[in-house]
Amino acid sequence: MSIQADKKDIRLIAIDMDGTLLNSEHVIPEENKQAIKDAEAKGVHVVISTGRTLMTCRELVEPLKLSSYLVTANGSEIWDSNFQLIERDLLHPDHVQMMWDLKNRYETDYWASTVDKVWRGEFPERIHDHEWLKFGFDIHDDDVREEVLNTLKTNEHLEITNSSPTNIEVNAAGINKAAALAKVAERIGCTMDNVMSLGDSLNDMAMIQEAGLGIAMGNAQEVVKEAADWITAPNTEHGVAKAIQHWVLSK
Repeated sequence: MSIQADKKDIRLIAIDMDGTLLNSEHVIPEENKQAIKDAEAKGVHVVISTGRTLMTCRELVEPLKLSSYLVTANGSEIWDSNFQLIERDLLHPDHVQMMWDLKNRYETDYWASTVDKVWRGEFPERIHDHEWLKFGFDIHDDDVREEVLNTLKTNEHLEITNSSPTNIEVNAAGINKAAALAKVAERIGCTMDNVMSLGDSLNDMAMIQEAGLGIAMGNAQEVVKEAADWITAPNTEHGVAKAIQHWVLSK
């Protein structure tokens, strides 16, 4: 850890959900809740920055009673503290059609998010009638996953990440958690240099690399750990609370 990072003025904490804020039972440990509350009491903004849609994260986020913003669908949407939409960036239906065809060609597992539904096990016949946020593949065969990934990477209109080693998550190009957080930071009057980001997967890489202080979970993918400034405890040992305590509350 560099001296420069040690002296960071943290004004915004951005926290991923799955594998980070949530433990292995997919609940928020009391230690994490308390650390977030203490950070807010100190005047630090706390933003949940997740690959989930509002539909699949609101029940978990709402009890935190955060006073700042919420970033969902890997940065496709930004919400205010009252869950009112601030900004939304969509994935073009033509690209969703291409990925649906790719899913069928390789017979992979999938999920996809529109603004009003998460699609699993079914899919609309009229793809262009919907507003799409994200498309995801889950592929346990390494060779197949590599082939799908290589095909996707030829399309410059796509932003490709993952939220686990076996999946692929796709948003519109330029849409990621870091880009959304930069907009949030501007709204609260700071820059990415004042942000501490915590995450575990490739969809957290941009915000970990671009934040003034990027923190990887102890359970993070190795490439994420290599990109981080500091590594905290795993999500099963409330690593979020430990990082907040170390970098914000003890200062």
